[in-house]
Amino acid sequence: MGFILYLIVGGIIGWLAGLILGKDIPGGIIGNIIAGIIGAWIGGAVFGNWGPDIAGIAIIPALIGALVLVFILSLILGSMAKGRRNS
Repeated sequence: MGFILYLIVGGIIGWLAGLILGKDIPGGIIGNIIAGIIGAWIGGAVFGNWGPDIAGIAIIPALIGALVLVFILSLILGSMAKGRRNS
């Protein structure tokens, strides 16, 4: 049950990051889960594990990490799409 809760929390964090930035995460629900989990890892590594914790994920650092990840992904994917249009 803990693994499923971990995936749900990761998905919500990824979804919130995309919503806050107004960016659509590629891959739908799976993309949100991946962005949330990787964001939690980035946030935990950079900011530590402080704040409220659900299913082993510190929510505030995870959200900040997911925001950074979604922003960087949107820059990379945007420049790739722009390059394809110019070709």
